Amino acid sequence: MTVRTRFAPSPTGYLHLGGARTALYSWAYARHFGGTFVLRIEDTDLERSTPEAVQAILDGMKWLGLEHDEGPFYQMKRMDRYREVILTMLEQGTAYLCYCSPEEVEAMRERMRAAGEKPRYDGTWRPEPGKELPPVPPGVQPVVRFKNPLEGEVTWNDVVKGPITIANKELDDLVIARPDGTPTYNFCVAVDDWDMGITHVLRGDDHVNNTPRQINILRALGAPLPEYGHLPMILGADGEKLSKRHGAVSVMEYPAQGYLPEAMLNYLARLGWSHGNDEIFSMEQFTEWFNLEHLTASAAQFNNEKLAWLNNHYIKQADNGRLAELARPVLEREGARLLSGPDLAAVIGLMKERANTVNELADAAMLFYREPKSDPELVAQHLTDAARTALGQFAERAKSVEWTRAAISAMVKEVLAANGLKMPQLAMPLRLALTGQLQTPAIDAVVELFGRDTVVERVEKFI
Repeated sequence: MTVRTRFAPSPTGYLHLGGARTALYSWAYARHFGGTFVLRIEDTDLERSTPEAVQAILDGMKWLGLEHDEGPFYQMKRMDRYREVILTMLEQGTAYLCYCSPEEVEAMRERMRAAGEKPRYDGTWRPEPGKELPPVPPGVQPVVRFKNPLEGEVTWNDVVKGPITIANKELDDLVIARPDGTPTYNFCVAVDDWDMGITHVLRGDDHVNNTPRQINILRALGAPLPEYGHLPMILGADGEKLSKRHGAVSVMEYPAQGYLPEAMLNYLARLGWSHGNDEIFSMEQFTEWFNLEHLTASAAQFNNEKLAWLNNHYIKQADNGRLAELARPVLEREGARLLSGPDLAAVIGLMKERANTVNELADAAMLFYREPKSDPELVAQHLTDAARTALGQFAERAKSVEWTRAAISAMVKEVLAANGLKMPQLAMPLRLALTGQLQTPAIDAVVELFGRDTVVERVEKFI
């Protein structure tokens, strides 16, 4: 059997973190077995589906690097196929026309609620041997209902939750086509999974109640059943369902905040799956290790600090040129004078060790691309007479010293020795002169990056 998985979001908003995790697991399972990963857009909800939401899903998948092998398939472009299947089901008696109005169905349900029963459609138009159906009301467009089995149970061995059984008497005769002929969600999903040969369905556990309906439809069609796995939801740190009050929930908010896709993928992979105690791994390792046996049935909690820690790891590993291109638009928005400063990739290489996000990295790099503005109190504190003399000597020697970090470091030590000073007594005012702040990376590295002309000009101006 060739493994075929799918990610089938409804384009009603954005690609949220739970959906991204589902896509990742489905993609990884297909990759692990050399199978096929299908992208399907379930856009039959015309009132809520938008082209912008479709694009948000595609953008999120692209940013994460979860490339699909087939698709994207759009359900609205498969209407002819759905109508064909519905006609076949009507002919075979596995579906029937129902002329009840929505008001009549709601009245049925109210009567059942009042009697303490589970509210459901009462089967008024369900054809049975020897049953006389009501006369067809004139001018009424019927819905099409699936003739769900009345007896027995639907059981499947969920790859995440274990065996699940639901009695058929708990299920309604589902509407599979509306009065205008538009097919409904569960029907479309079942037909799509059949037509696309899906072997494994991984999705959120909010779909558990849909699964027995889809299984019964597939059985009525004589179609093979995929294996199902329902992933628990992702919770916020407070144990509540993840929502905007916990921070970003749309995948595409994270690149805007300076997160790398490899960090997000690594983090999402561990929100419901584990490989021993391994916390950091590449996607190549993940797809090699990934299996369904190690999916957890308990809800995972989203931890922003853990994600930031992972992002810091991947920033430290990332190519400086790539990080520079990600940081560049952030710096430009802040008014950085990039053309008059040092090479951005070199600055990034110096600053990236402590940055949790690209945005933090850009903020840190900003000191190389703006005019220094020093606090007068700090200047008065650190620009002593001894420091002023030492800075003057530093500036003079800087005009001719070999411009390498090692040579600059040696020169600084010579100036310190000549003036009987300790490193902070020269480094602090030198930092103020060059950047306007006291906290920077190693001073010899900062001096080297600024370049000879800028260093001499700023120090002489400062003293």
